[in-house]
Amino acid sequence: MKTVALLGTFDTKGKEYAFVADRVREHGVEVILVDVGIYEPVGISPTISRQEVASAAHSEVAALAHGGDRGRAVAKMAVGATEILRALQSQQKIDGVFALGGGGGASLASQAMRELPVGVPKLILTTLAAGDTKPIIGSSDIILMQAVVDPVGLNRVTRNMFSNAAAAIAAMAQVVVKPAELDRPLIAASMFGVTTPCVDFARARMEEAGFEVLVFHATGIGGGSMEKLIRDRMFAGVLDITLTELADELVGGILSAGPDRLEAASDCQIPQVVSLGALDMVNFGPPNSVPERFNDRVFYQHNSIVTLMRTTAAECAQLGKNVATKLNRAKSDVTLFIPTAGISMISSSGQPFYDPEADDVLITTIKENIGPHVEVIEIPTSINEPAFAHAMADRLIKYCSN
Repeated sequence: MKTVALLGTFDTKGKEYAFVADRVREHGVEVILVDVGIYEPVGISPTISRQEVASAAHSEVAALAHGGDRGRAVAKMAVGATEILRALQSQQKIDGVFALGGGGGASLASQAMRELPVGVPKLILTTLAAGDTKPIIGSSDIILMQAVVDPVGLNRVTRNMFSNAAAAIAAMAQVVVKPAELDRPLIAASMFGVTTPCVDFARARMEEAGFEVLVFHATGIGGGSMEKLIRDRMFAGVLDITLTELADELVGGILSAGPDRLEAASDCQIPQVVSLGALDMVNFGPPNSVPERFNDRVFYQHNSIVTLMRTTAAECAQLGKNVATKLNRAKSDVTLFIPTAGISMISSSGQPFYDPEADDVLITTIKENIGPHVEVIEIPTSINEPAFAHAMADRLIKYCSN
């Protein structure tokens, strides 16, 4: 029988979780009730007690309850919950995880869920689902369900919400995913709209050679997810064509993947072939969302909700140093391919972001700072030419076939 872990603060939402547990069981799925509250549970009997959760974080629940520091208590119970869920999942005792709550409950549960492998069903019913969800989801595949009203008490609205959520997590837990071509080595590739042709050409080349390619959209979450899965040793090689998230991290755009972007493959000694895709741009939302300090810059309206800003020569110099520093960490096979006629669809000659001076600064700075271990190959085409994409793919095929 499939089993779902219900992770919650049973001291404040015990009755609500008891209702959800009954609904999950009605769908033929068993439950494990994990109590992450710090006081006596109300209306429910946990399978895994709050004492066990606190102990997993090397703490005592009584001390947390009497310490008067709610933030510390939540942090400790989140650590304990993470360890509990890891153990349950590694022992194949759970097939999904569910939580409900406001800010505190969602934050605690999501911290534990984010450490589970991609593909394990994870659902949170929360009032935060319609806001900025990045702090909750991070680089994971957590699914958020909007709580129209606060998930407190049992009434005509919450009963419906809880029943729908129970049906959703029960159904996901019972899905059987058939293994598909597990013998094909996996490749990670980074893509953006302005580098899509390059990625498509390279992906086709690699698939013809017997590889399976997972493409990550460089939207911050995408690059972060790729880095996490690289560290999880999921890939045989990395085709990192698109680095625009580094520009957002440096300048203050909305699609940063954090300061550790472009480091996982080097740290894990996984072969990588890298290019400079979309380092000509920083990403913002609609035009009125662009900070006033950038009013004198060059912009391109990608669509109604995406505004692109051209990186300057000074920014390109720093980006060049950053790219070189990150690639210099590598101890495994690594090659940097540079398209000298344009690093995105809109930066080649005649296009809105054509700026040969800025591109030259980027390329020159990289070459001045790159270490001898990193091979640099310059090709006199734009990034989206088939010849460029095929050269990158062929190099990674060579690395991964050794």
